[in-house]
Amino acid sequence: MKYKVLGKTGLFVSEMCLGTMTFGQSAGRYAAASGVTQEMADAIIRLGFDAGINFIDTANVYAGGQSEEIVGKSIKNLGLARKDLVISTKMGHATGDGPNDGGSSRYNIMNQVKESLKRLGTDHIDLYQLHGWDAATPLDETIRALDDLITQGLVRYVGVSNWFAWQIQKALGKAEQLNTVQFESVQAYYSLAGRDLEREILPMLESEKLGLMVFSPLAGGYLSGKYRNGDSSGRRATIQFPPVDEVKGEPVLAALEDIAAEHNTSMASIALAWLLQKRSVTTVIIGVKHKEQLEDNLKAANVNLSESEIKKLNEASQLPPEYPGWMMGSSAPREHLLSTGELTKQY
Repeated sequence: MKYKVLGKTGLFVSEMCLGTMTFGQSAGRYAAASGVTQEMADAIIRLGFDAGINFIDTANVYAGGQSEEIVGKSIKNLGLARKDLVISTKMGHATGDGPNDGGSSRYNIMNQVKESLKRLGTDHIDLYQLHGWDAATPLDETIRALDDLITQGLVRYVGVSNWFAWQIQKALGKAEQLNTVQFESVQAYYSLAGRDLEREILPMLESEKLGLMVFSPLAGGYLSGKYRNGDSSGRRATIQFPPVDEVKGEPVLAALEDIAAEHNTSMASIALAWLLQKRSVTTVIIGVKHKEQLEDNLKAANVNLSESEIKKLNEASQLPPEYPGWMMGSSAPREHLLSTGELTKQY
């Protein structure tokens, strides 16, 4: 297992992170993505920790708080030292039916951090993330509240999830203006079946040196190839999360199948290896329901894709050009001049 620095901090996290959306029993449309019991979670966390994973991600809304409770109990059951783990959780999605039961207001942030600490059975959260954008709350209020959490020692670092690039950039500027805590990470969807992140968010993350935590790296199991044969046991059978264009996805599956055969491994491990070899990716969040799934996913850490294999995967999953992307070629001479010192004709 390799380790990378999270954002601009001095905190090292494993390149694979245990995602716990599967822990506990969710109701409604996410029911199929849950169901991991305490005993099963203990086994998964033990296996991950022994493999070198020191990073665990959860959220206050996963299975109505059960996920956080299970994570906290697992740490105690397994006798793991708190200092050897980096625990991240998220807040912002509605936890009730009231007008103040969601969002990133000071009111909700202060309430939810206490609830998460209680469920996790810890005195601090290493990475506290805003689960989504709150259009109702001024950024000043949210950022000052997060800054207070760090001052109080309840939280060590902060990040966001599911924000647009302009929203993140605006928040970074606001935090600099207020001389308060800066976001260090972004948790976002990224996979061979969904590379939209590369349009705006990824360049912004690289420019601002923010850490990238990738969720749904297998597109909800799609990239494992299991649904090609009509498998109805996974979450995609009940909820198409994240959405996948299966017509465009088929060439990706074909490329994964060929490369997996060459490496004598699974399609899933190749899809994960593609992400792990990206310099901009800090950690890939692995969400599993069984130890066997985690054992297979861990193989990706030992897969070294060649340049030709990466090219094959890139070409099979290439994003179509989108404005202003297709106009960016006009700046190529300037980029060439910057990198080589040589002038080229633009037209």
